[in-house]
Amino acid sequence: MDPTPLLPPGWAAPRGYANGMLVPAGARLCFVAGQIAWDPEQRLVGAGDLALQFRTALANVLAVVAEAGGEARHLVSMTVYVTDKRAYLEATREIGRHWRELCGRHFPSMALVEVADLLEEGALVEIQAVAALPGG
Repeated sequence: MDPTPLLPPGWAAPRGYANGMLVPAGARLCFVAGQIAWDPEQRLVGAGDLALQFRTALANVLAVVAEAGGEARHLVSMTVYVTDKRAYLEATREIGRHWRELCGRHFPSMALVEVADLLEEGALVEIQAVAALPGG
């Protein structure tokens, strides 16, 4: 059984995230460390391109989830850290396209946080996540 998005009565449906996710009993939790736009050799890709860095960081999150036996539909929580929220807002259309290509129409609970900087020089976005995998 997959996690279930939560929508309190009378609330408008959120766009691009869930207000909360109900995890079924017996699920295994996979905690994904903050991922940036690194390639497999840990070289930063997409210099100066927030949307491309978002796609690569999200793909890295999904690679960790896949290693645990999960898929995008198992994501239940995600925190996205960006160094420039205005740049993020300007890139939302492209970011949305990348999201749909990698995750379809599954949206976990999410938070977006603007930070002064990220540890890796040139990183514009970092994504930390939690996935709830079927019990086993």
